[in-house]
Amino acid sequence: QALDILGTQSDNPAFKKVLLAVKSQVEAGSTFADALADHPKVFDVLFVQLVRAGEIGGILDTILQRLGAYIEKNEKLARRVKGAMVYPSIVLTVAIGVTVVLLAFVTPTFEKMFKDFGGAMPAPTQFLINLSHGLTENWYLFVGVPIALVVAFRLFVNNPRGRELWDAFTLKTPLFGPLVRKVAVARFTRTLGTMLSSGVPILDALEIVARSAGNKVVEKAILFVRAKISEGKNMASPLADTKVFPPMVVQMIGVGEATGAMDQMLGKIADFYDDEVDVAVSALTSMIEPIMMVFLGAVVGGFLVAMYLPIFKLVTLIK
Repeated sequence: QALDILGTQSDNPAFKKVLLAVKSQVEAGSTFADALADHPKVFDVLFVQLVRAGEIGGILDTILQRLGAYIEKNEKLARRVKGAMVYPSIVLTVAIGVTVVLLAFVTPTFEKMFKDFGGAMPAPTQFLINLSHGLTENWYLFVGVPIALVVAFRLFVNNPRGRELWDAFTLKTPLFGPLVRKVAVARFTRTLGTMLSSGVPILDALEIVARSAGNKVVEKAILFVRAKISEGKNMASPLADTKVFPPMVVQMIGVGEATGAMDQMLGKIADFYDDEVDVAVSALTSMIEPIMMVFLGAVVGGFLVAMYLPIFKLVTLIK
């Protein structure tokens, strides 16, 4: 009945279809988890495994509440990071658009005027004129090369080895690396804590957490920890060996293991790193805004100076 109400009230036609299909499967005798597992694009492995644990333990309502809180916090974290990228993306797009308009439409007008003056052009002006000719005569290269680079990059990151190299690079970059690491730690601790508190065995939980890590280096580290735990070791020591997780996280997980309150400790770490991501995003935004404004000013200002240099030269000659 609950699935029928949710399905009929859903505004999204695709999601409505999925919910009614799940309802039909449950009516036919399937478990709720198995019915959800038939729609992996909507309900991921983590979602299905937690629902399965809730069904087995008879605490499905509690599990669904935890899932709801987990998804909300994860979405909030993702929105913060995406929000930090909006401003620089807009400024960069505007800078590219302004540059193209100036080179394609404004520079040719100035060039005609400069040719009537006669004489040699200043080096910056000549460079812009050459760039303008290159854009108007070989525009397909200016369009094709970026597209080719984007396609090549996507092929590179879709390759397992390429993805690992790229993820390792993002963790080491001075500007974005700390933010990427904090997001990875927050996601890891939040997901693992939610699964452990829902009664999922730690080895199964670590395997699922590794799959949803979103970073190949972090995924590899989690699978390494899982392998060591399966050999009988504790969790803190292998975590420290990976060099991926900060020492404070390792020590707090060690305390959680020793006190038998691992899920609560993971929740506290996740809350702490959610706040850390907030601070890092604010700092990054504050840093990027003036940099992008200086960049845009340098592009437009450099163009204007290059275009007016011949006029200044002409005035000097007239004097």
